[in-house]
Amino acid sequence: MKIGELAKKTDCSVQTIRYYEKEQLLCTTQRSDGNFRLYDEAAVEQLLFIKLCRNLDLSLSEIRQLLTLKRSPGAQCDQVNRMMDTHIQQVETRIQELVQLREHLKSLRRSCSSERTIEQCGILQTLTTNQHQKR
Repeated sequence: MKIGELAKKTDCSVQTIRYYEKEQLLCTTQRSDGNFRLYDEAAVEQLLFIKLCRNLDLSLSEIRQLLTLKRSPGAQCDQVNRMMDTHIQQVETRIQELVQLREHLKSLRRSCSSERTIEQCGILQTLTTNQHQKR
């Protein structure tokens, strides 16, 4: 199949498919007589795997490692487990950072009521004060 059909089958843009090829996550093995890239069902499965990993917010490097490990089905999965443990910790850290961000935004929002003018806006005043303090 050509790249357009692969894109439709996987709900992935042609640009993204080419990017994954450039990053050596997705391999093309064949070309048509007109020099078009040709893909098979293995490419569909690999692209869907990559998409799922990206949805889990895994980096391209982590996906590359997983794809390499998949080619050794008899090996122990301890590397995969360590990778997931590290990723879980990174997600936990980001969640904590996002909770702090939410609290900061709520605090900013509480500093201003709708009845105020822009000149009286507590949000803008706080942001301006913080900007001057950081100089």
